[in-house]
Amino acid sequence: MSHLTSTWFMLAFAFILPTYVSASTLLANRQSTLIGTTISLDYGTFVGFRNDTNGITYFQGIRYADPPIGELRWRAPVSPPTSPLGTVNATEFAVACIRTVQVTVAAGTSEDCLFGNVYVPPNTSTDDRLPVLVWFHGGGYQTGNTRTAPPNFIMNSSAKPFVFASFEYRLGQFGFLGGSQIKEDGDLNAGFLDQLAALRWVQRYIHNFGGDSKQVTIWGQSAGAGSTMFHLLANNGNNEGLFRAAIGDSPPLTFVPAYNETYVEGVFTQFASFTDCANQGPSTLQCLRSTNITSNMLARAGNGTITARPSTLYVFAPILDYTTIPIRPVEGFSSSPSPANHNTTKFSRVPVLFGSNTNDGANWSSTRIRDPAANTSAPGADEQTLFRFLQGQYASLREETVQEAIAVDGNLYPLGNYDSLTSQAQQMYGEMRFICTAGMIVGAMREAGIVDAYQYHYDNPNLGSDHHDELTASFKREPRRPGAVRSHA
Repeated sequence: MSHLTSTWFMLAFAFILPTYVSASTLLANRQSTLIGTTISLDYGTFVGFRNDTNGITYFQGIRYADPPIGELRWRAPVSPPTSPLGTVNATEFAVACIRTVQVTVAAGTSEDCLFGNVYVPPNTSTDDRLPVLVWFHGGGYQTGNTRTAPPNFIMNSSAKPFVFASFEYRLGQFGFLGGSQIKEDGDLNAGFLDQLAALRWVQRYIHNFGGDSKQVTIWGQSAGAGSTMFHLLANNGNNEGLFRAAIGDSPPLTFVPAYNETYVEGVFTQFASFTDCANQGPSTLQCLRSTNITSNMLARAGNGTITARPSTLYVFAPILDYTTIPIRPVEGFSSSPSPANHNTTKFSRVPVLFGSNTNDGANWSSTRIRDPAANTSAPGADEQTLFRFLQGQYASLREETVQEAIAVDGNLYPLGNYDSLTSQAQQMYGEMRFICTAGMIVGAMREAGIVDAYQYHYDNPNLGSDHHDELTASFKREPRRPGAVRSHA
């Protein structure tokens, strides 16, 4: 595993974008025109704009599904939209999805949030069939939006042109609330189903923007990378031809409990208790969909639920539903068959690039944990604090397992190797959550005979190597903090 310190290491994914040959070259005798700022689809006409500085044409705020409100709460999205939209101004971002950190529907967010964006490179012809890069944002499945990943730099820096698309998906309690009632009268993992709907939208419409639906690469960071991982496992590896390659920056290995486990049912009941639907028994979900249960009320309920579970970072996250997500990643990627018997793999057999950052685990056990008993920077923090922090992320984790890992005479994570308990915790968490996950995915792919399966490791002491610092290179963001502290391992 190489340590990539280039400020533009993500050009490594060029192997995933097939050699581009313009269809206008192949069809020299056919008249073609440059794609303009107006695109007409079968449900609406979208008017974007061309950036005179970089030549990219922007189409932002494209609705790709009906509003997931009322009776459509906790159901698969209805896509494409069922009602004609007429002419739509697509020159600005639409609203983002409500985050669990909100106690009300904040400005710029809404329960009605299923919108996407498409960016077309300069001089793209109507006959071109360019590779397509679809971005899923991070945020722990509970926050985040598409605004944080402007593709200007990455598109203008690429050796070959491609179309870039990004989509909002339901978050937190709106996208990843589990429980038997939703299984019986709804759809689990609604946020993940939003992503699938977005990929199907790409298959249906991306040719209108000069893209090739047969050359789609999915890419995500953190929860977006976790989503990419789940797309590889979805439907037992049958990706329906929705993508031909996958990239993941710091994919998180979350708990992934089954939809009807005690923990998941407890979250559902607790969430409902913060609304007017408490004590409704089997009618709880029906109540939560009623018109008198407002978006504001559901926002407060989601925030109340995560506040009541201060030692857990991913209260709402993908769960095992046995259909779309039929298997846990540790099982799906743990033991791959030989290349000669690859048909039994439980994941999509496509080229992949997954990786992680040196300090992916930094700050999680200190500044991001609200429970003093699980905060490793709290006064009096000890081994029990470390265990409570880790168990908050993996409920089935046993204390003896942690004790074995941190044994003074062991070679895994003895405290003597670190300058503090927090440094020890962040190294353990970073490897458990992100670093080992990337290796697990790529290792399984390689064992299954997939030659184009690559792993990177980002280490940049000048710009920082904390979680999502690699996006400084990808999207030319300002570094979060210069000179990040390197790992103590």
